[in-house]
Amino acid sequence: MEITFGAKGADITDRFRAYAEEKLAKVTQLLPRATALDVKLTRHADAHSAIAGGRVEITVHGPGSIIRAESDGPDKYMAFDSAYHRIMERARRAHDKRHDHSARKRTPLREAAANGFEQVAITPADPAVVEAVATGSVPTIEPDREQEHEWSPVVIREKRFPAKRMGVREAVDQMELVGHPFYLFVDEASGECAVVYRRKGWSYGVISLDEEQAESAASAERAAS
Repeated sequence: MEITFGAKGADITDRFRAYAEEKLAKVTQLLPRATALDVKLTRHADAHSAIAGGRVEITVHGPGSIIRAESDGPDKYMAFDSAYHRIMERARRAHDKRHDHSARKRTPLREAAANGFEQVAITPADPAVVEAVATGSVPTIEPDREQEHEWSPVVIREKRFPAKRMGVREAVDQMELVGHPFYLFVDEASGECAVVYRRKGWSYGVISLDEEQAESAASAERAAS
């Protein structure tokens, strides 16, 4: 796979090129069908920028899909390492997903029935039981309608993860690593739950809860009533 380097306001040295090519070889192992890989180095034009150094963008082109990650850093090597780890995480997910789908081979119904459903982990019912149910010899139990939940088109899925204490910057890196628009964490500075989220452009936001303000508002409501 061809690796192309580009730069804007910065120089691609032979040392940096060799460093990047050595690491990106692992990406080609995970994504053998990838056709091209681009590395772009951009130097921050604003000397008073909050983040000195530059930005590295890594893009992997494949058949029908593109994997991309970018990161800022105080120097091009740290920026590259951060973007590289994000690319590797997404490449591993794509690799595992592809192998998971390839391992699931569909078995025709006729073939599964002929083999007693051995390959699909289904145990066929005893023909005598099927006949007894069909003729009414075996009583069937009607479902309790009162216990049935009311149908709703809204599906709420619940997930629980172990609480992790980290700073805001680390939470942003974790969010970009998993590719989600938000990330829930425990702020190590305050010890409270908070959420970082991606805004328009390349800016981020943080949402946290203030229990003292909530108690004050509740007290004000009780006093007003």
